[in-house]
Amino acid sequence: TLAWAVRAALRSSLPEAERWAMVKRAIAAMPDAEREDPAWIYWDARATLALAPEGAAGDTARATGRRTLESIAGRMDFYGKLATEDLGRQVALPPAPAPLSDAEREAIRQVPGLQRALHSFSLGLRSEGVREWNFTLRDLVSDRQLLAAAQWACEREVWDRCINTSDRTRAEVDMNQRFPMPFRKEVVAQSREIGLDPAYVYGLIRQESRFIMDARSHVGASGLMQLMPATARWTAKKIGLDFSPSMITDRDVNLKLGTNYLKLALDDFQGSQVLAAAAYNAGPSRSRRWREGPVVETAIWAENIPFSETRDYVKKVLSNATWYAALINGQVGSLKGRLGKTIGPKPVDAPEDNRDLP
Repeated sequence: TLAWAVRAALRSSLPEAERWAMVKRAIAAMPDAEREDPAWIYWDARATLALAPEGAAGDTARATGRRTLESIAGRMDFYGKLATEDLGRQVALPPAPAPLSDAEREAIRQVPGLQRALHSFSLGLRSEGVREWNFTLRDLVSDRQLLAAAQWACEREVWDRCINTSDRTRAEVDMNQRFPMPFRKEVVAQSREIGLDPAYVYGLIRQESRFIMDARSHVGASGLMQLMPATARWTAKKIGLDFSPSMITDRDVNLKLGTNYLKLALDDFQGSQVLAAAAYNAGPSRSRRWREGPVVETAIWAENIPFSETRDYVKKVLSNATWYAALINGQVGSLKGRLGKTIGPKPVDAPEDNRDLP
């Protein structure tokens, strides 16, 4: 309830001082554990800065707000990046860890649980392999062990275990493990052919399927880009691709259909990566409905997405894309630049909505 009180205050049309005061009151009323969420740390800092009096009288409040932003700046998640940029800094890639030694690699290959897990994956027993792998990770406590295990999973192209294992490290971060780029030639070529940013596509795939080509969701979405059968059929017809349902998990077909659908969604939402990502996850009709109302800062709009899954999804896709842009182009771009400044009702001079878009 208090989380939604913050969100409601953020999108409120009340005078700015009242709005930010409501944000602070709701966050202050949260239990300590909830207040430690980076989202509420970020918005509390923003409220402190917004409410600071002008001139010297507000110096103490501004210093407090900046210290609060500093506490999450440098984190690799959505709000860590926003805090970094609010402080006037550029998001930077973490330093690469020292290469794994032969001894570290060999030691991890002698762990029976990981051996059993990878053997299960090779037999097509994915759920058994995941359980065995995750159970075994409980005994791997050092970053170096986790990096070695993640690297072994990467080499065996078990991408979800590679990513999830590497995500557990604290002091040492291997970006090539956390944000791998399988099928790089195909993804980049297909994306650029239709005018999509490859980093955005990779950010979405990482969140959708963790690069598991035969992944299937509880609602029936399939393949690398997690397409629903009806969406796949519609997109295939739209682009003139001869398609049958059995082709949906074929890597190249799934990639072609998924990127074309994403481009159609992006065009329908006037190039907004946030609105298109929300549409990809929850459907374009919901994304259209959610944009109605006041014009708000894009980060506020994203935090107010009413579905928890979609809210988390949109933030992670855009955050992922920022890292992938750095890995593909050699320099980290701006998350704020990718978000755009505001979201509100569709401009009156924009083209008609593509109501056929499933």
